[in-house]
Amino acid sequence: MAADRPNAHTVAEEPPSAPRTDAMAYEVAADLRALRTFVCQGATARGLSAERVELLALAVSELATNTLQHTTGGGRVRLWAEGDQVFCDVVDQGPARTLGREMPAANAVRGRGLAIVEQICDEVRVFTAGEGTVVRIRLSR
Repeated sequence: MAADRPNAHTVAEEPPSAPRTDAMAYEVAADLRALRTFVCQGATARGLSAERVELLALAVSELATNTLQHTTGGGRVRLWAEGDQVFCDVVDQGPARTLGREMPAANAVRGRGLAIVEQICDEVRVFTAGEGTVVRIRLSR
């Protein structure tokens, strides 16, 4: 179960501010293609391998889709690297998400997004900040 893994965390406080980042806002489903391109180009420029870039793009796409389906006002993605780690924040005005979910049954229509994100990222954290709810994901290079 993801909740038993050391990489799945939920925190209630804002961690120290992120270093300088590249950012992109999204508001409608038509923005998702450009958002995936933004993530892929930014992650590649930061040295993430092609396989890891695909995983990051999938994770961000799942999180952004959740934003568009379950909140109002769209969201924003921030991307940066520290050492051999690439980080991405997906920020929206929705409620804090609960991590540690089991993968839904094969015949379930919905509910896989966060479970997929937790499975493919090295770390997933959720916290609230003045700007909204932040899901921070990390992948090692």
